[in-house]
Amino acid sequence: MATIDSNTLALLQQRCPRCHEGQLFTHSAFNPVRFAEMPERCPVCSQAYEPEPGFYWGAMFISYAFSTAIMLVTGFLVYHLLHDPAVWVYVTSVAVAAVLLTPLSLRYSRTIMLYLFGGVQYQPRRYQPAGNR
Repeated sequence: MATIDSNTLALLQQRCPRCHEGQLFTHSAFNPVRFAEMPERCPVCSQAYEPEPGFYWGAMFISYAFSTAIMLVTGFLVYHLLHDPAVWVYVTSVAVAAVLLTPLSLRYSRTIMLYLFGGVQYQPRRYQPAGNR
């Protein structure tokens, strides 16, 4: 697997913040039951994905910002594309968009939390591979 040198690209692809190679999540975002499951450690460099107990509680604030943005953008689009329809159309559209985008919102809020507040720096090829411990 090719290493990604950019922190931004690694974040967008939800890769390990230390090696930029290991996946942060074990299942697809389209898996309705297991979209939030993360391994305990990176399969490539063995970096712990949860620096301390309860670390991802802070991600709920990032997720709140995502949800607010989703609702504002959806409301704006409904207003302009459907020419200010009835209130039930707004409520339904926002609810459907929020539910459909929940897996992405949760995953990216956790990824951003780990990258910004996890205390992990990108270290290309400075780690000991998981198989050689």
